[in-house]
Amino acid sequence: MGSFIFKRSLQSVFSLLVLIVLVFFLARMTGSPADLYLPQDASAEIRHQFNEQFGFNDPLYIQFGHFLWGLLHFDMGQSLQFSRPAVDVVLQAFPTTLTLAAFTMPLVILVSVVTGSLAAFRPGGVFDRLASFISLIGASTPNFWVAIVGVLVFAVTLRALPTSGTGTPLHWILPVAVLMLRPTGVLVQVVRTSMMTALSSAYIKTARAKGVGSRAIVFVHALRNGLLPVITVASDQAAGIVNGAVIVETVFGFPGIGKLMIDSVMLRDFTVIQAAVLVTALAVFVINIIVDITYALVDPRIRYS
Repeated sequence: MGSFIFKRSLQSVFSLLVLIVLVFFLARMTGSPADLYLPQDASAEIRHQFNEQFGFNDPLYIQFGHFLWGLLHFDMGQSLQFSRPAVDVVLQAFPTTLTLAAFTMPLVILVSVVTGSLAAFRPGGVFDRLASFISLIGASTPNFWVAIVGVLVFAVTLRALPTSGTGTPLHWILPVAVLMLRPTGVLVQVVRTSMMTALSSAYIKTARAKGVGSRAIVFVHALRNGLLPVITVASDQAAGIVNGAVIVETVFGFPGIGKLMIDSVMLRDFTVIQAAVLVTALAVFVINIIVDITYALVDPRIRYS
């Protein structure tokens, strides 16, 4: 197990290094921050002083070297818009996104496993058809469209939920519901297919012949084998929730890392963009490693291979 975790961690570190290079150079392709932070009639001398203060006059490879050196010391520079260390700004916003994901993912797994298992128990039945129809709609509907419709229906028309903010539990209902929609739609389909395969296995037929109850067959005997492919897909969906938070937080005015990332791109705050992407990528890599370890624990063949 130790060797397995070490190999997966090495793969994650390599991916992280590639991401760091891409984010650094792509962010600088958006233009000079001096165009946004200085008046339009600012003189060339003032622009030169601004770029000199933040190191933008240096060649890109020098700037990248400074960025890597700072990264080794956990220093990602000063935020242009907040005049504070970029790491502090990102770490202040990250708990909101983490809380949003922590509320969403367990609900996604619970709803998907129960719905997919019940649908697989009677394939072709009314519940199976209804669950398949709704899950396909959920999996194929864009988050931003659902978020806008949700605001129009529940906040503007019915006035039942607030449009933005995080002050009360009501503020979390729409963002969590929107984030749940797509991963739940995908996972219900995966659970249904996986459970149908498990329920047609010989050991399930033997259990039925011995008089084991339907509930025990589905949730005790078939579920463990049926969950193996679900774990893999769930890891991708968990990463998708973190990425989807960018859109949801922007629509609902959630002060999380997704909204911060969009604002920073618009304001060319390079240090915050780099820090936000790096922290988000680290979170996704940690999620993937945890899921891989879980998969290895459930299926010992993974460990030994």
